[in-house]
Amino acid sequence: MPDEVELKLALRPRDAVILADSGLLGGEPRKVRQRSLYFDTADHSLLKAGLSLRIRRVGRKRIQTVKARGGSSAGLFARPEWESAVPGDTPVLDGTSPIQTLLGERADELAPVFEVRVERRIWDIREGETLIELVIDRGTVVAGDRRSSICEIELELKSGDAAALFAFARKLDAAVPLRLGVLTKAERGYALLDPAVAAVKAGGIDLPRDMAAAQALQQIVQACLRQFRLNEDLLLMGRAPEALHQSRVALRRLRSALSVFKALIADDASAGLREALRWLAATLGRARSIDVLVARAPAGALRDRLETARHDVYAQVVGILASARARGVMLDLAQWTVSGAWLGTVDTAELRDQRAGIFARAALDRLRRKVKRGGRDLADLDDQARHEFRKDAKKLCYAAEFFAAQFDRKRQRRQYKRFIAALEALQEALGTLNDLMTAPAALNQLGIANSPDTMAMLFPDSRKKLLETAGEAHAALVDAGRFWR
Repeated sequence: MPDEVELKLALRPRDAVILADSGLLGGEPRKVRQRSLYFDTADHSLLKAGLSLRIRRVGRKRIQTVKARGGSSAGLFARPEWESAVPGDTPVLDGTSPIQTLLGERADELAPVFEVRVERRIWDIREGETLIELVIDRGTVVAGDRRSSICEIELELKSGDAAALFAFARKLDAAVPLRLGVLTKAERGYALLDPAVAAVKAGGIDLPRDMAAAQALQQIVQACLRQFRLNEDLLLMGRAPEALHQSRVALRRLRSALSVFKALIADDASAGLREALRWLAATLGRARSIDVLVARAPAGALRDRLETARHDVYAQVVGILASARARGVMLDLAQWTVSGAWLGTVDTAELRDQRAGIFARAALDRLRRKVKRGGRDLADLDDQARHEFRKDAKKLCYAAEFFAAQFDRKRQRRQYKRFIAALEALQEALGTLNDLMTAPAALNQLGIANSPDTMAMLFPDSRKKLLETAGEAHAALVDAGRFWR
């Protein structure tokens, strides 16, 4: 059951041509045309089980490949796979992969669900002691009458250090803009079978009970990076407010993860990464502030002015996301996650190797105490102190979501729902209070009169009522207890 390890990078078709002609890749590539049929049952049993099954035709040869969803870190994929030659375009299930066991008598229900056609160009790259196979794939995914284009690079480690993949990726990015790729071809195909989405929310993170704390951090960072990249692409394509919001959520989750795991990542690089993520989040923050005001404003002159301001600030956001600095933040974080100095620091070795569940209990206890204590007198806090309390509550919420899979007994799941519901109600009230606090400055910055009538139009609920709602939610959170016990 060999593992495939590859770094996936997305680029534009015109930049693929520039890169191929740049001289960075050496001599003439090997060229291959591939046609891959992906199979599943009508109810997508393989997808639900984290498996993909394809038959790829290259010339007259057909290779059947089964891949299992595995751990990955920001474009760096490591997935168990099973390969065998087959005579035609019909799957052959002989017990060597998990599919026969999974489907049993339903194996004959397998049918093609989508097709991938690519032209593949392959170079062998030698970087010091490291050998990398570089592939540029250009082609199309087709599912029924829907299709999407593919243009991506795969850097597969043949020998040497995985960190060399990132070093070479930076060399390529200096020639043409590259972004971390987070979608497999199978995921692209399945995406065509579902309705198009405007944004991607954070999903659950599978952290097995026997996982070490360091591995848990890697999985969490991967999930956050994936959410950011998927929403970044949607934002760049359509400038949808919800995609921008979920991009910010992903960045906040990343920053929270680095904070929650701070004790085991004591290295110089992590501080720089936190600062870079703060910069990127602030870049998106102004646009989000205007989105909030637009959503609250009734139709009329005020909304029209806000819509104009939003158009301008979104153009700025798109420009910044296209910058080398923004792209570099993601690549730096991805490299740090899989090969950073924190993974070899002697002083934190015991904590890194600690079981994730033990680490999670201590972290959640610490965060809950802070939120419990900080919310006792919400009405008496000034705006800045309440904003800091709101950040602590967010951090507790994200930590609870990160570690939920570690506490999956029936009673724990029931308590978790109560806990999260109370936290979300608290955050909603605190978020509206924060919007109320920051709105005057935002309006003044846009040259819009900050009058009592304008504020009443945007925020019909009084500050007093919002504080009462937040206090009730805080009390409910305290009563909800600890689902991790």
